[in-house]
Amino acid sequence: MEQGSAVSKLAAARSRIREELGRVIVGQDEVIEQILIAIFTRSHCLLEGVPGLAKTLMVSSLARTLDLTFSRIQFTPDLMPADITGTEIIEENRSTGQRERRFLEGPLFSNIVLADEINRTPPKTQAALLEAMQERQVTVGRQRHTLPDPFFVLATQNPIEQEGTYPLPEAQQDRFMFKVFVKYPSFVDEFEIARRTTAGGTTEIRPVLTGAEIKALQETVREVPISDHCMRYAIMLVRQTRVGEPGTPDHIAETIGWGAGPRAVQFMILGGKARALLHGRNQVDTEDIRELAKPVLRHRLAVTFAAESDGITADDVVDRLIRETPSKEDELSRDARFQKIFAS
Repeated sequence: MEQGSAVSKLAAARSRIREELGRVIVGQDEVIEQILIAIFTRSHCLLEGVPGLAKTLMVSSLARTLDLTFSRIQFTPDLMPADITGTEIIEENRSTGQRERRFLEGPLFSNIVLADEINRTPPKTQAALLEAMQERQVTVGRQRHTLPDPFFVLATQNPIEQEGTYPLPEAQQDRFMFKVFVKYPSFVDEFEIARRTTAGGTTEIRPVLTGAEIKALQETVREVPISDHCMRYAIMLVRQTRVGEPGTPDHIAETIGWGAGPRAVQFMILGGKARALLHGRNQVDTEDIRELAKPVLRHRLAVTFAAESDGITADDVVDRLIRETPSKEDELSRDARFQKIFAS
């Protein structure tokens, strides 16, 4: 697909998807954009927010705008790994009378999987998602079964502090491109939500993109050019989160236990490419990197106990790093502290 047509096609798709979602979802433009970026970069997304903010409705409605298979897994404390991956059963062949093994696919075998309240199930079942999310396959017994393509996991979770939740292991959180906070609506949005949901009538959502079109757009996203400066800018933001590394600010050692790895850089650059296309541009800008820094980094930084006690969050740390990191190429290259990072 040519770059110019890809820009117009993806920007138009964003507009049409937002229009269809607007029939049932009020506001949450930033959340929807970040989910779309995850989809167009062939990645997964974790949504966090208190109950009642329409996280599940948002994902299921988005699935309806895409002509893909969809399944929802409601995670519960008694859910077992085989309940989501599938299991082998013994079935009698009526024509021969012999018994044969047959694999019965679980709900993971869909293009879009909504992992609802993923932190309400024990780690053993949460871990069953790891191979599926990273390798896009599941292993049952001695057999490997390939998942459909495209394949996305869009997971929701309630805040960890609530009762009856199991914190996601760091290794599993790292599989998600973004951790997106779903916040309370504004007064105007909540007024519209109340008006719509307490009246009669049903709303139908029409598909906007097919699976083949999504796969073509995913390939186009990777072809979007990015300057060496934008790549250095993204790498600088990530490397500054690593305690004890050359050029790391002094406040990082006080606020962060450990920082983000190379996967954060990859997701920030890929996300920047998708965001540029969604906004009708054919090249990545430092603005794209800045806008995606928090959803990429917030679940990859371990805030120290002392900083957490002072009310400092991962987002606060990222905000400070953005303020302290020059976005202009000449300023970044001349700064003595960043020269240490370049040389490390």
